[in-house]
Amino acid sequence: MTNLPIRLQPGAASDRIDGWTTDAEGRPVLKVRVRARPIEGEANDALTRLLAKSLGVPKSAVSVGRGGQSRSKMIVVHGLDDQELRSRLVDGFSGD
Repeated sequence: MTNLPIRLQPGAASDRIDGWTTDAEGRPVLKVRVRARPIEGEANDALTRLLAKSLGVPKSAVSVGRGGQSRSKMIVVHGLDDQELRSRLVDGFSGD
């Protein structure tokens, strides 16, 4: 199990991973945009689907651990260690 800090932007023009940045406390977070609105968990569902596809894991392996109602979230990914998770994100990411 690996924790993945996320900064989510719901209601975006497209679903995409924008890359790594830092939060207000200087901690690394992954910036992600989804088209879904933050209504009835739709943005969280879109986020977990996008991350599962990007990481090559089943959707059931990705869940929101903390921050369900916030833009700052901690995503839990089962079946990948931290190094493998970051490697898959870097390999699948083509922009900044």
